[in-house]
Amino acid sequence: MSERRGRAALPAILPIFPLTGVLLLPRGRLPLNIFEPRYLAMTRDALAGERMIGMVQPADPAASGSNPSVYPTGCAGRITSFSETEDGRFLITLTGVSRFRMHEELPLLEGYRRVVPEWSGFAGDLDDGPEPAFDRQRLLRGLREYFQQHQITADWDAIGSVPSERLVTSVAMICPFEPSEKQALLEASDVEERARLLMAIVEMAVLIRPVEGGTGARH
Repeated sequence: MSERRGRAALPAILPIFPLTGVLLLPRGRLPLNIFEPRYLAMTRDALAGERMIGMVQPADPAASGSNPSVYPTGCAGRITSFSETEDGRFLITLTGVSRFRMHEELPLLEGYRRVVPEWSGFAGDLDDGPEPAFDRQRLLRGLREYFQQHQITADWDAIGSVPSERLVTSVAMICPFEPSEKQALLEASDVEERARLLMAIVEMAVLIRPVEGGTGARH
């Protein structure tokens, strides 16, 4: 049974894929290389059903074990592209649909984890709202220096023309932030709050990294 809200059918049972430092946001696109047997089974079952997988992060990145404790909030994505390699891997792309909270975890199925998701509180994830209001030029200034520090190449002309929500979503997903920072970005109440948090994370990283490298902060 699924809950239908707006244009999306949200499943009553959701497989989850815990990955440290990996962030999926609504309307973001996340490519994944699936090779572990349990996640191959998860992907096959998702493709045969509602094509939805929930991305979550382990609560303690240093924790050992095959089924670590995870943050209670994740983001569900729909498989929107799929291919199988000659060596048996699956190459998929998840497109973010909605965040969720884990109401209950169910017994393992073929080794992978499943939860009963709680979708309430995230209705806004399903709709294309107005462009978020934030200081876009300030974010771009911070990103230029952050990308330079981390040797990330970028097409700045293309970035300049990207809609603001897509810019925030893409940067939050691809940048090598700490897992706790990724989780905070996921849990931001809306895109405007996420943009403000993203600016703070980027500016703090730009400020701190030169100090750690011994070159001193620049002003």
